[in-house]
Amino acid sequence: MVKPYELEVSMFVPLPIERVFAFFADASNLEAITPQALRFQILTPRPIEMQPGAMIDYKLRLHGVPIRWRSEITAYQPPVMFVDEQRTGPYKLWRHEHRFESTTDAGGTPGTQVRDTVTYVPRGGRLIHRLFVRPELEKIFRHRQARILELLLNAPPGEVA
Repeated sequence: MVKPYELEVSMFVPLPIERVFAFFADASNLEAITPQALRFQILTPRPIEMQPGAMIDYKLRLHGVPIRWRSEITAYQPPVMFVDEQRTGPYKLWRHEHRFESTTDAGGTPGTQVRDTVTYVPRGGRLIHRLFVRPELEKIFRHRQARILELLLNAPPGEVA
């Protein structure tokens, strides 16, 4: 098997870990943080109970091509981590680990450090990965980070977002 690639991104959110985790654990928020060009839509009836074994079905379009995706929640430990793994979809392997840690930023502001680690094997080989897959993933995660901050920081206190 081809050696998996890894994408790690991290962001600081100046909010308590419980609030940040709750936002990420609500699968409905995926539609709000995914770039609109992907036309991402959750197919699984809501509410989705996040727990090990939960299956979530999506559809999206990548460069106009319709894609179906099924993820399984394989680990769920509120409020510190959860893992989703692709069961059917565009990748040979996709494992997305979400980790949350209460911390302070360099200026002493309390909040939550969010770390995403995606281990993946795309279809199409190294050249396709280098030219298309990796740049697209990096673009998607930059968009996600901006939207997450926008939604969480502008939500009224007491609302998750």
